[in-house]
Amino acid sequence: MKPLRCAVIGVGYLGKFHAQKYAQLPGCELVAVADSRLDVAQAVAQPLGCRAVADYHELLGQVDAVSVVVPTQAHHAVTLDFLRAGAHVLVEKPIAVTLEQADEMIALAEQRGLRLAVGHLERFNPVALALEPLLQRPRFIESTRLAPFKPRATDVSVLLDLMIHDVDLILSLVDSEIVSIDSSGARVLTADIDIANARIRFANGCVANVTASRVSNKSERKMRVFQDRACHSLDFGTRQLVSYRATDADPHIDPEAAIERQLQTFGPADALLNEIADFVASVIEGRAPKVGGRAGRRALAAVQRISAATELIA
Repeated sequence: MKPLRCAVIGVGYLGKFHAQKYAQLPGCELVAVADSRLDVAQAVAQPLGCRAVADYHELLGQVDAVSVVVPTQAHHAVTLDFLRAGAHVLVEKPIAVTLEQADEMIALAEQRGLRLAVGHLERFNPVALALEPLLQRPRFIESTRLAPFKPRATDVSVLLDLMIHDVDLILSLVDSEIVSIDSSGARVLTADIDIANARIRFANGCVANVTASRVSNKSERKMRVFQDRACHSLDFGTRQLVSYRATDADPHIDPEAAIERQLQTFGPADALLNEIADFVASVIEGRAPKVGGRAGRRALAAVQRISAATELIA
């Protein structure tokens, strides 16, 4: 089988890592990287032995699959160009600026029989993958995602920058319609929301309490999922999953015996490599990617509802 001809469009901070992963994946040939700053593209391309271009249009019709890692405002236009040229696309999150743009991207991919994947990286964290077989109808979910301020991501609010990771994961765990949202947020260092908390209620009774901040003095990515007779505590940063389960012991007589604790610790993992490998496999095998366009749209729709419901704290 001929190797899949791949390219990365936009090789800034995150895009350069996309390029490195394609270069090391079997079955892939990294044909080129594109960036409007040719010197940046050349610096990424040279050690990987691929072509560098300033105008991505030069690659239309020359590649089979691409990662689109340009600013969010350009996701729609760049993705459509490659889909029209017959290429499969992995576009970074959020899928687009508007739901109408997302719908057009999804419709074109389905019409052309092409894969459209969305880069919700946390789905490929080994802790999130280990939770899937343990899950039984979540009742309450609490997530916290904190990060120090980084100027590179301020073209969007903290909702689209950070909170969308947890919202996407929660939507995949709960699999129920949102019925109401209460949210508060504040501007701290930018003109947009930098810290926010949302309480999401689902039709099946589950409630999720989601906090995100990009003005913290530390990094923290944690989630707790409560279900009947069990609680699962996830730390995405340290890659630890602790499960607490109720036993048949009487908690009034022996509280310690009433709860069973199980710790799972995962070694170093490359979630981005796993995400790109899944995208490549979906193309080769002709199957849907783990996080497709519709999942990306669902996360965007939820975050837009959170944004509309957010009351700014003066």
